Amino acid sequence: MTSAEEKPPRALLAGASRRWVRLLPWGVAFVLCVALLPTTIQVLTADYGLNGAVASALAVAQSAPLLLAVVRPLQAWCVIFAADVAGALALLTVDFEERLLWPFPPMGIVGYIGLCLALGLRESRRTLVLVWLATAGANVGLGFVSPHGTSAESVLLTILGGVALLLAGALRERYEAQRRLAEQETISEAERGRRTLLEERARIARELHDVVAHHMSVITVQADTAEYRLDGLPPHVREEFTSIAATARESLVEMRRLLGVLRNEEAHGELAPQPGLTRIGQLVEATARAGMPVEFTPCDADVPEAVGLSAYRIVQEALANVVRHAPGAPTQVSVSESASQDGARLTVLVVNGPPPEPPAAPLEEGGTGHGLVGMRERVRLVGGTLDAGPLPDGGFRVAARIPLNGKDST
Repeated sequence: MTSAEEKPPRALLAGASRRWVRLLPWGVAFVLCVALLPTTIQVLTADYGLNGAVASALAVAQSAPLLLAVVRPLQAWCVIFAADVAGALALLTVDFEERLLWPFPPMGIVGYIGLCLALGLRESRRTLVLVWLATAGANVGLGFVSPHGTSAESVLLTILGGVALLLAGALRERYEAQRRLAEQETISEAERGRRTLLEERARIARELHDVVAHHMSVITVQADTAEYRLDGLPPHVREEFTSIAATARESLVEMRRLLGVLRNEEAHGELAPQPGLTRIGQLVEATARAGMPVEFTPCDADVPEAVGLSAYRIVQEALANVVRHAPGAPTQVSVSESASQDGARLTVLVVNGPPPEPPAAPLEEGGTGHGLVGMRERVRLVGGTLDAGPLPDGGFRVAARIPLNGKDST
C-alpha cells in the first residue's frame, strides 16, 4: 500500500488535453511489444542459432517491459538494459555469421530506441546523461570481446539511443517551459484582478472618507456650539457636549491619517465635493453633448450621501462603457425610489441598445477592468445588488438596487 505522501506514477502524456494523445504511449508500447516479442524469438533462433528457451526468455525480458515504460520508464530501462547485455553475452556462445549485428540485434535496437523516447519524456537531464553513459560503456566493454572485431555498426545503439534521448528530452523541456509560462500567466491574471479590486476599494474608501468626515465635522460644530445655542444647560450636560466634540475631533484626526495611507501621488481632485444624485443630470447632459443619444429619468429623493455617491459613480462608469464599446447607441438612464416590505430602496438603471454600426476600432486598447469591479464593490459596500450583462439585441444592461435603510431590499 502506498503512503499518503506518495502519488501513483502518471502515464506518459497523461496531462494532454486530447484523449488520443493520452492513449498514444500505450498504443506504441503495445505495438512494439506485440511485434518485437515473436520477431526476437524467430531471429535469435533461426538467424543467430540461439537455443529456443534462451531466446524466448531474452525476448520476453527485452519486449514486455516496454508496457511498464509508459508508467515507469526508468525501471523498465533497468530490466531491458540488463536483458540486452545478457543477450549479447549469450550470443557469444553460438557461432553466427559476421554479417549479423552484434552486440545488439536489430529488434533490441528498435525496442531500446522506444524506451529512450519514454525516458526522455519523463526523466531529468542528469538521469538521461547517466543512461547514455551506461549505454556507451556497455558498447565499449562488449567491444573488447567481439567475436568478429569492432565495426561502426557496433556503436549503432549508442548513437541512436543518444539521439532519441536528446529529442525526447528537448520536447519534454519545451513542454515544461510552456506549462510554467501558462501557469505564470494565470497567476499574473489573478494578481492583476486582485490589484484592480484593491485599487478600486481604496478609491471608494477615499471618497467615502469625505462623506464620513462631513458628518463628523457637523457633529463637532454642533457639540462645540451647543452651550451658546441652547440656554440653561446644566454643567454636566455642557461637559458631555465638550467630551463629544473632543472625541469627534480626535476621530477626524485619525481619519485624516487613514486617508493619508489611502491617498497616492496620482490621486487628483480629492478635495472637491463628492457628487450625488443631483449631479447625475449634469453627467447625462455632458454625455449627450458628446453625441450620445441619452434619455434620463431623474429622482429627487433624499438619500444618504454614500448612496448618492454610489449611484453617481455607477451611472458614470456605465455611460463611459457605452462610449467605449457602443458609441452612438441609444441609452436610457433612470434613477427611482421604490418601497417594499423590507423598506425603501434606490434603483439605478442604465440600458443601451446596440451601436448603429460596429466601431472600426476600439476606443481603448485593453481596459483596466475597473468598470464592473468598481460598480460591484460600491453596491456591495452599501448592502445592495448589481445585475449587469448583455441583452439579446446586442445591447447592455446595468441595474443596481441599493437599500436606503441599511440592508438589502432584494
